[in-house]
Amino acid sequence: MKKVERINIIMRYINNRAHFTISEIMREFNISRSTALRDIREIEAMGLPLVAEVGRDGGYFVMNNSVLPTVRFTDNEIKALFIAFMATRNQQLPYLKSRQSLAEKLLGLISENQQDDLVLLNQILLFEGTNPHNPDLLDLSDLPHPMLEKLIQILLLDSYLLLSIQEEKEIKSCPIVLLHLYREKSLWLIEGFDLEEEKRRIIPVDNIIDVQPYPAKKRVSKKKILEKLSQQEEVINLVLELGPKAIAQFKKYHPLKASISYTNPYQTTAVLKTFINVHHSEELAEITNWLLFLGEDIQIREIPEEIWGGLQERLNSYCP
Repeated sequence: MKKVERINIIMRYINNRAHFTISEIMREFNISRSTALRDIREIEAMGLPLVAEVGRDGGYFVMNNSVLPTVRFTDNEIKALFIAFMATRNQQLPYLKSRQSLAEKLLGLISENQQDDLVLLNQILLFEGTNPHNPDLLDLSDLPHPMLEKLIQILLLDSYLLLSIQEEKEIKSCPIVLLHLYREKSLWLIEGFDLEEEKRRIIPVDNIIDVQPYPAKKRVSKKKILEKLSQQEEVINLVLELGPKAIAQFKKYHPLKASISYTNPYQTTAVLKTFINVHHSEELAEITNWLLFLGEDIQIREIPEEIWGGLQERLNSYCP
């Protein structure tokens, strides 16, 4: 019997008794004393209020004749939570161990019928990075970068950071003020203001080998940083009008820095304004593909010649 199944059954066993002992749990489920104690501690952590009785024959009873934890999930809510876990497998998300224990607790709260539904879903649904031959509902082997959780913990306290970055064979120090921590194209990235070079900078988390708070006496005020950034704002060179079909496509996928402004109260038309670096060949190719993805329901107000030329070439290749 798997651990989650055992804990689920032990919870029901406990709830149907006014009093129980560790010895009873050991005999009933054929487990060791240490395993029984560990399972009881996990059940207490889930919210079942148990009170230990002191003495040779002491055991446990449920406080105030309580019942199982009051949190209940509908069948659809359980499926939504499970699918969210499946869809984020192998995404190198932080707090993997906490996600593992959360999944165990959720499975411990649901019925056997609901668990059977999840087993079936696990066999039917496939997402990028999932293994169709792995029957374990709780498999979350996608370890994040070891620096990611430390970085998040520091960021919750302070956005002024001193990073140690591996660049080729050299380690460099970089003082930054964090603007965003985000994930794009399977990479975790920091967008920050470089306090030495006084400009916006993107740093892959994979290149960070250490992070510390930046000394307070060397800091620049955030007001001055915003002033510097506003002076360095890129000039908008792509302006599009989007109809309802293009808006629907935009919601499915869009570059991180692209955003739209709705132009009517029904949100059926919108305007998109952004900057495209025409000197970055990779970005040009991606934007060309994305504009084709938006479809015909767009009107171009302004577009760089480099992108317009690429669009025409692609369209001509489709219509010889």
